[in-house]
Amino acid sequence: MDKYKKLVSNTAILSVGTLASKLLVYLLLPLYTDCLSPTEYSTADLIAQTANLLLPLLAVGMVDGIFRFAIDSEAESGKEKVFCVSTYMVALGSLISLALIPLLHISGFFEGYSWLIPLYVIASNFHMSAAHFLRGCGKTKLFSFQGIICTALTIALNILFLVVFDMGVLGYVLSVVIADILMTFFLYFKEKLWKYLRPSNFDRTLLHKMIKYSVPMIPTTVFWWVTNVADRYMIDYFDGGEINGLYAVAFKVPTLLILVSGIFSEAWQYSAVTDGNDEDRQRFFSRVFDSFQSIIFIAASALILLAKFFTEVLLADAYAKAWQYMPVLIAATVFSSLVTFMSSVYVKHKRSVNSFVTAMIGALSNMLLNFLLIPRFSAQGAAIATLACYVIVYIIRAIDSQRYEKFNTKPVVMLLNTLIIAFQCTTMLLEIKYWWLCGIASFAALGIINMRALLSSVKTVFGSVFSRLGGKKAL
Repeated sequence: MDKYKKLVSNTAILSVGTLASKLLVYLLLPLYTDCLSPTEYSTADLIAQTANLLLPLLAVGMVDGIFRFAIDSEAESGKEKVFCVSTYMVALGSLISLALIPLLHISGFFEGYSWLIPLYVIASNFHMSAAHFLRGCGKTKLFSFQGIICTALTIALNILFLVVFDMGVLGYVLSVVIADILMTFFLYFKEKLWKYLRPSNFDRTLLHKMIKYSVPMIPTTVFWWVTNVADRYMIDYFDGGEINGLYAVAFKVPTLLILVSGIFSEAWQYSAVTDGNDEDRQRFFSRVFDSFQSIIFIAASALILLAKFFTEVLLADAYAKAWQYMPVLIAATVFSSLVTFMSSVYVKHKRSVNSFVTAMIGALSNMLLNFLLIPRFSAQGAAIATLACYVIVYIIRAIDSQRYEKFNTKPVVMLLNTLIIAFQCTTMLLEIKYWWLCGIASFAALGIINMRALLSSVKTVFGSVFSRLGGKKAL
């Protein structure tokens, strides 16, 4: 039961920080859509997404590696070396990023804002390397707290730059950059991380080990970026910035699902790695996966049902048509979350090459489908391509992961859940009469099919909570 208690505890801590952070951002959607036109929002989004592509490349994947190696390093001196090595590599990548400004300018996508991208990359890499190092050291509460503070800073700066000074795209990006810089200083001085950067802590052997693990993660991250973002450049090229702006905003609602799964995944990866030697880990993986996929499908059904409502309440009138891309994107996010769960097996066994190969298959299939579908179906074609590639990668990973961890993926239940979500998406997009009743029926059907897994989850969660309370009373 201890491993379930740990998973529940870490998930709860991360939930406080991440939910508070992300929900506050969603409250700013009316501000963004009111202050930025669809075309401006498209430009701001492309700047952020291009920076996200460059983040792992310029950090040599160290932001991903630092968490994994910090967990393995039991001695404090070992943790100091992990942080020192990764930070030196991030600093080197930051210098290289400045040389990319002319190339970014030539691309023509960023309308004079090319210089913001290296700034975004530098600030984010330093912030995230420090934050994920502390998470790997087991300081989950601090990791969660700093996320809330960073979001609060971003919101305050957004209001200042967009509403007060009317800075448009520049203000949107600078608010993120400045918040990252301030949080980096906070973490460095709060935990005295600057002491770890002594040259004597730079371990070449450790550097080679971290590079061996992290480098395969770079193309993996790039391939996922291609899967999630490359379609926006193609939409912008074929249909213009206005349609791309609608598509980018439509992705915000599925991000709620990514939020839920992301909170769990951060906690789950720690449990999957640290509890790897238990004899009953097969049962542990099976139960957790069963509960996870049940919650994700039910949450997706609720979001699809409320997609139009979100559009009317959160978005300005210029974005009214964005809802039509949400159902398929939400379905795609379901399988994206399941793919992420499967990656925990690769993280546990340090099989980064497997992550690379499967991500490559997903990216290639996505690009092919984008070229076939976007010219014919516009942004809806991009959404369908994203869904298809995630389904493909999930099937491959579900089969491949069994070589390392044999756990029950409940294929029959998964198929039924998928068919119900497909039915709900179809009836809504075709706007058949009483489509909302079909949505309610789909939500109810998913609840019935997944009832056993949900009850098991509730029992585990509350059992862990009451067990902890009982332990405290005994003390």
